[in-house]
Amino acid sequence: MNEVQHEIVFFSGHVQGVGFRYATLQVAKEYEVAGFVCNLPDGRVRLEAEGLKPEVEAFLKAVGEAMPGYIRKTERQSARRVAQFRGFAIR
Repeated sequence: MNEVQHEIVFFSGHVQGVGFRYATLQVAKEYEVAGFVCNLPDGRVRLEAEGLKPEVEAFLKAVGEAMPGYIRKTERQSARRVAQFRGFAIR
């Protein structure tokens, strides 16, 4: 099976209640990525995305550019694995 780039990203700052998840969903439509975005109880947003590495990297960069001034900190975990998602969703 083919492996894809898989990223788990935690965004901290003023990222809940500002349309962050919706903006991320809109950006995802412009890239060939799959995964999800969700709010966490501690005030952070979790994003998981997978696809070809250049697509995932461009997508994550575009998410940051779509929400300037809201993200204070970003934590990323990268791996290669067999694809597990279909489409991109808000959870």
